[in-house]
Amino acid sequence: MDIGQVTGKVAAEKKSGGGDEYLKRHFYQNDLKHMSHIFSCIVLIVAAVLVACIVFYHADRPLQVFSGAFTLFQVRSNLSSSSPKEDRSLENVLFKASMPNKTVILTTLNEAWAAPNSVFDLFLRSFRTGNETIELLNYVVVIAMDEKAYNRCIAIHPHCYHLTSNGTDFSGEKGFMTPDYLKMMWRRIEFLGTVLDLGYNFIFTDTDIMWFRNPFSRFHPDADFQIACDFFRGNPRDLHTNLPNGGFTYVKSNNQTSKFYKFWYESRESYPGLHDQDVLNKIKLDPYIIKIGLRIRFLDTAYFGGFCEPSKDLNKVCTMHANCCVGLSNKVNDLNIILGVWQKYLSNENNTWKLSNSSPWNVPKNCK
Repeated sequence: MDIGQVTGKVAAEKKSGGGDEYLKRHFYQNDLKHMSHIFSCIVLIVAAVLVACIVFYHADRPLQVFSGAFTLFQVRSNLSSSSPKEDRSLENVLFKASMPNKTVILTTLNEAWAAPNSVFDLFLRSFRTGNETIELLNYVVVIAMDEKAYNRCIAIHPHCYHLTSNGTDFSGEKGFMTPDYLKMMWRRIEFLGTVLDLGYNFIFTDTDIMWFRNPFSRFHPDADFQIACDFFRGNPRDLHTNLPNGGFTYVKSNNQTSKFYKFWYESRESYPGLHDQDVLNKIKLDPYIIKIGLRIRFLDTAYFGGFCEPSKDLNKVCTMHANCCVGLSNKVNDLNIILGVWQKYLSNENNTWKLSNSSPWNVPKNCK
């Protein structure tokens, strides 16, 4: 109502003797409307402050808050200017999965091995049926080499990381020593060096390794880099005759191992066409290893066995690897066999196994 309308109303009210009363009512109503507007603004401000407080209170590290399908914001520390997205996500996954002493268990996975009832399912099953191994699953970080493997991982496991491949498709089964196989192996070595640089110790385990016992008591306390063997010759310090297998390693994060992994990765150019394991055999006696003071130990196949040289004593074995075996279907078949042998062992009274000269595993079968 404009001033003219108010004046007219007042004049009319005065004739009837109520002009002053009209003015009071009019301005009282305006005051109410004004106060209502101010109150609404205050409510909105208080609500905004409360929402902000709730957001910051419930946000995890790194800060991520989701409402419905919309990401409100995402804050993570910038670890690397070269590949910030990859490194930010990696630090978060490692932080959530690590033991108090910053140790994690790492494995790699692609689509072929991630399929239901394939190697990945057998790998997880071994932890669940092993002796004091189910708790170790809390520290396992699965490094997915492709999107489908990552999606399968996050559906059944809490700690997954999608490793970018720089344009190479790592999803399908990679034949031994094919170009894509070699790229995948060297991408793995490069990645493990990054984990060391971030300050994390790790056990790296191939997914085709079955875990039957907690292995930490079998590691050498005086070593920086420990590795399983295709064939173990009896002396864990022997660099000349032990034949290492890069599918299982225990590595402490320090200056020596960080320099070693960089040297190992760079050495691929000196030995083109070889995979990481063969290059390791070439460089393990290099003077640079002595120069940096790297302490290497080889793990006994009595505890860390494989199809190449199986552990003969089920009362000691910690892990069994489907090495010396080519073909995904062959691996799956024979890994199922050793899981069956382990289940039979567990069903024996007092979990004992009579040691004999023959292998208790009945493998390799299809892997022959």
